[in-house]
Amino acid sequence: MENMHRREFLARSIAAAALPAMAGQSLSASARSRPDYVIFLTDDQRWDFLSCAGHPVLRTPHIDRLAQEGIRFENAFVTTPICCTSRASILTGMYARTHGVHDFSTDMDRDVFQNSYPALLREAGYRICTLGKYGIAQGATPPEAMGFEPLPPGDHPYFRAWRGERAHVTRIVTDQAVDFIRAVPSDQPFCLMVHFDAPHAHDYAVRPYPPEPDLESLYTDAEFEDPPLSDCVFFESQPDFLKNSEGRRRWGTRFSCRQQYLENMRDVCRMIAGVDRAVGRIQEALAEAGRDAGAVILFTSDNGAFYGERGLSDKWYAYDPCIRVPMIWRDPAMPEPVRGSVASLSALNIDIAPTLLERAGIPVPGRVQGKSLVPFFRGEAPGAWRTDWYFEHLFRHPRIPRSVGTRADDGWTYIRWIDFPEPVEELYDRNADPHQARNLAGDPAFRDRLAVMRARCDELRTMIPASSRTEY
Repeated sequence: MENMHRREFLARSIAAAALPAMAGQSLSASARSRPDYVIFLTDDQRWDFLSCAGHPVLRTPHIDRLAQEGIRFENAFVTTPICCTSRASILTGMYARTHGVHDFSTDMDRDVFQNSYPALLREAGYRICTLGKYGIAQGATPPEAMGFEPLPPGDHPYFRAWRGERAHVTRIVTDQAVDFIRAVPSDQPFCLMVHFDAPHAHDYAVRPYPPEPDLESLYTDAEFEDPPLSDCVFFESQPDFLKNSEGRRRWGTRFSCRQQYLENMRDVCRMIAGVDRAVGRIQEALAEAGRDAGAVILFTSDNGAFYGERGLSDKWYAYDPCIRVPMIWRDPAMPEPVRGSVASLSALNIDIAPTLLERAGIPVPGRVQGKSLVPFFRGEAPGAWRTDWYFEHLFRHPRIPRSVGTRADDGWTYIRWIDFPEPVEELYDRNADPHQARNLAGDPAFRDRLAVMRARCDELRTMIPASSRTEY
């Protein structure tokens, strides 16, 4: 009965509170009501793999349209670059240190999940639907709580039997999304989470990035420059724990020669082209259902990826290719001057939950550590904003060293590798060294800067409440 009272209270109060942050703006009738949400989450897509972000080869017209109608955060990051942990941070607005999901076998505590944005939207009367990859162990988060619609059974990560044919999972989740939009009652707000597996690699497969078959003809002659820091001299300059890492093993199956690199980059672009087509199809379904004008749409990814940079593949570390992701918000209530704009301040994956909750008029739980991005939607200065943030990757794996660090907006990155008797440190001046090639931690000229960044890393870490599951 207590839960019913809470749900009824939220449902009745939200109409009045739905857009307190948009006060003073001229809004359409649809924008005044609770918005529908469509959240596109890709897997291992870094920030520069969109044409609106300047990619020289890839074309993503439907995602570009979202950027033209909304706001693109060109400095968006994840606080932990591995899918299970990043996805838990997206749902909760919390650092991994607090929510405690550091691996694929650990689910969220029940009280953590109950304060996640899907749980709170559901209590407020939203229809919740999750499609594709969830990525977090399910215990406290039963499928029905997330409105989870599973993929058809099958052994291949990218192809399943679907409606009488063999179909790519990008196509399957798109069909499921369209079906959901057509079926949801017109008077009920919804939150549709479309979690693409693309462009994540099929690890150790002969073809790691298999696209949809009808996209095979794309990019057949596309050329790509060699990735930065991919030469043997730089690779040999790195610590042994990176040279012998999982990232190096996977590099050997994907990027070990020029032809292999070209073939796989073309496939990555084909996979993202499939995602872009899916975004267009789902927006068409929204329009056909009369709901596009009232839908807030987010496009982002759970982490970035190395594509041969530093002689590595995949993610996990505090270097920019791993942590920097696309983030585009399209909101019909945005005033005209905001649409098509690019925000340069740092946005984090932990900012997603408070943004969705505030935009729907739902109180943001005090445990949330991210910041709402709604002021950016209004074109306002966000007030006191972060100038740096804490990085962590505590997943235990024999070939993936754990690390913490700090990334500052003024151009400095500090990394601490913690799995050694004496921690190994790295310090980079990104202004002078954007690819993070020259480690300044051992340079006496930067001793003071190293001390400042080391202390700031420790300060930020101690400011974040730790779960009992967090070991560092």
